[in-house]
Amino acid sequence: MSGPERITLAMTGASGAQYGLRLLDCLVREDREVHFLVSKAAQLVMATETDVQLPAKPQAMQTFLTEYTGAAAGQIRVYGKEDWMSPVASGSGAPAAMVVVPCSTGSLSAIATGACNNLIERAADVTLKERRQLILVPREAPFSTIHLENMLKLSQMGAVILPAAPGFYHQPQTIDDLVDFVVARILNLLNIPQDMLPRWGEHHYGVDD
Repeated sequence: MSGPERITLAMTGASGAQYGLRLLDCLVREDREVHFLVSKAAQLVMATETDVQLPAKPQAMQTFLTEYTGAAAGQIRVYGKEDWMSPVASGSGAPAAMVVVPCSTGSLSAIATGACNNLIERAADVTLKERRQLILVPREAPFSTIHLENMLKLSQMGAVILPAAPGFYHQPQTIDDLVDFVVARILNLLNIPQDMLPRWGEHHYGVDD
């Protein structure tokens, strides 16, 4: 198996809930164990942008997402915003990689300053301090100087900033194609196989050429 076996996936209150849900589906399909965190703002955005209505309680949410994605029992683990005893809250138990998608500019700021006011911020802080892979997917336009300074600061700490900015060279036909472009880029960074988007050049030349 290439890429990390265990991944923390957090969704915060920026537009783009489809990116997080699609990534969750792909991770489940690739047999990864997903530690799932979601803010209240993200749940509101999700209900606005999609037909997915997440239950409020972590255990009920875990059951719902397991059924929604067809995951195996225990493959998705959901934690509450103040579950400080969860694995993601400690360097000794946290997965090797974390993705925040979508990442609100508020979460971006909190992570950049080490605020740790909730489990999402703490999990990101742990990922940074342990020098593990942290991928942040902001969705905002335009970016203010504050946003850009926070992104630069996080990049200098080792985080990867991957804006939710889909490309068009693969000639997308649907909204799902645009979502898949960004999700495929995340999976590439995680070194997890994906067949949604050919690597540059592969759509012009066969891989065996």
